[in-house]
Amino acid sequence: MSSAYIISPDFNNTLPQLESPLMVVMLQGWIDASSAAATAMEALVSETGATQLLEFDADTFVDYRARRPMMELRDGVNTKLEWSVPKLFLGKDKNGKSVVLLTGPEPDSRWQHFAATVGSLAQQLGVRRMLGLGAYPVATPHTRAVQLSCTSPNSELVATLPYLKSSLDVPAGMEAALEHAMHSVGIPSLGLWAQVPHYVASMAYPAAAAALLGAVSDSGDIEIDVSGLLEQATIQRERLDSLVRNNPEHAAMLTQLEQVFDEAHSGNGQLTTGFGGVPLPSGDELAAELEQFLREHRSDS
Repeated sequence: MSSAYIISPDFNNTLPQLESPLMVVMLQGWIDASSAAATAMEALVSETGATQLLEFDADTFVDYRARRPMMELRDGVNTKLEWSVPKLFLGKDKNGKSVVLLTGPEPDSRWQHFAATVGSLAQQLGVRRMLGLGAYPVATPHTRAVQLSCTSPNSELVATLPYLKSSLDVPAGMEAALEHAMHSVGIPSLGLWAQVPHYVASMAYPAAAAALLGAVSDSGDIEIDVSGLLEQATIQRERLDSLVRNNPEHAAMLTQLEQVFDEAHSGNGQLTTGFGGVPLPSGDELAAELEQFLREHRSDS
């Protein structure tokens, strides 16, 4: 056993023997527009019936001044402390295939040690592939299908994928470090990133979460039910359409975004700038109106 993590008593403090599980990673703290990746991970935990396999050591990876534990106080009694740490869960898809889920906050320190520890765990568990989840805002219309971009240290793997490929320099999150850690131990690793319309980036966008889960199913060879998210996406689409129809300026902005999108995806349809590159038309007014509309109709959600 490593001092970097504690295995749950439910597993007799021992790592289980698994048959080529898929690992999916979503660590909070880096780019996740509309919390689409977090929503997708919540759905994965629920749909796979995942239970906690282990949690990483807080003293090793957490800065308590930045991420203080939550105290449960009941009638003056300090009943317990909830520590915010990364955790590993284990579940199964609809066909009984094992799925390992790494979620929680990004470590505050010792990133290379954390990445190496997760890589070692993946080897011991027999992980066959790692998929990381994220989402970022971009000038794209809600009236078009959610586009995904990908990242991986493996150029041959990237070449086989139907997702957008970017060329740029950006600050990295822990997911990127895990891609390299997995690659170094011979486990194929892939980051999946959903493009979220910039004018809804501060609110839930279930269409992006559903797109991420669809990509997890395709790239990870598992089966996950996304019908609930698709239903939510349909409801939100109708609300957005209604708001746009009632405002000529919003309609003009949407038309501009649609034209740019359709031109970029015509022909072979492959963009080389998956993280954007198109100036963002101002969507502040539409975003504010939508947030107000959703607050007023929250009971209908």
